[in-house]
Amino acid sequence: MTPPVSPAPIIRKLDDLRALTKTWKAKGETIGIVPTMGALHDGHLSLARMARAATDRVIVTIFINPKQFNNPDDLKNYPRTEHEDARKLASIGVDAIYVPDGAQMYPDGFSTTVSLDALTDVLCGAHRLGHFDGVATVVAKLLLQTSADQAFFGEKDYQQLLIVRRMAVDLDICATIVGCPTVREIDGLALSSRNLLLSDRARVKAPALSEVMQQITKGLAAGETMKTLTPAALTQLDNAGFGDVDYLELRAAADLSLLESPTEPARLFAAVWLAGVRLIDNIAI
Repeated sequence: MTPPVSPAPIIRKLDDLRALTKTWKAKGETIGIVPTMGALHDGHLSLARMARAATDRVIVTIFINPKQFNNPDDLKNYPRTEHEDARKLASIGVDAIYVPDGAQMYPDGFSTTVSLDALTDVLCGAHRLGHFDGVATVVAKLLLQTSADQAFFGEKDYQQLLIVRRMAVDLDICATIVGCPTVREIDGLALSSRNLLLSDRARVKAPALSEVMQQITKGLAAGETMKTLTPAALTQLDNAGFGDVDYLELRAAADLSLLESPTEPARLFAAVWLAGVRLIDNIAI
């Protein structure tokens, strides 16, 4: 019988983390990190597995970053499942789980914000003011704190992926930002920690988002444009029980410029509300 995998140590202090990574670096070992806010699902675990396969040591970080929430209620209601997260990670064999508190990340006197001029004024950036400043700031700190050689991010948050890549290049942070495919439920719903907030009734309705997006991609492939496809898609979402639609747009994969048809590599992006929960998704075209 294969012995059970021991749980990874949970590290809460930056000094302890640096002492550990220093020993790894002294041996010439590479470090991969998976930044998360906890409430881990199979998408997060797939990132940890990719990190496990690509690097010598793996750190999963769990920090619910207050700087990327523009709604206090959203921050308050965000799922917190640290012990369950650690149990899930044990089967993958990660080397450490870094769970800093606010004082470790933003000590007294902290006054620096990482802000990008490009990529942040559209899609989620237009609807969640300051969100990506918070993301860029915390990811920059995590890359530096962990001495990461590679960092693994899911493509479900594609705008975030592009922003983190740009930030790392601009700040000369020596870590490769690796994008990993979106993981979906069998019914097509993109995995997200926010899915835990859906009621049973709302969860049944949620896959309609990916269904509508797939219909749009088929229309685009047939030569139609977003101008002709969008009205019917919005009606379908409304009929399926969705609320406000923050955006349903086709944008260039390289720089997020708005497109009417896929004249270059593109992605279809959506952010919609369902029973008080904001769901996002994107599909490569």
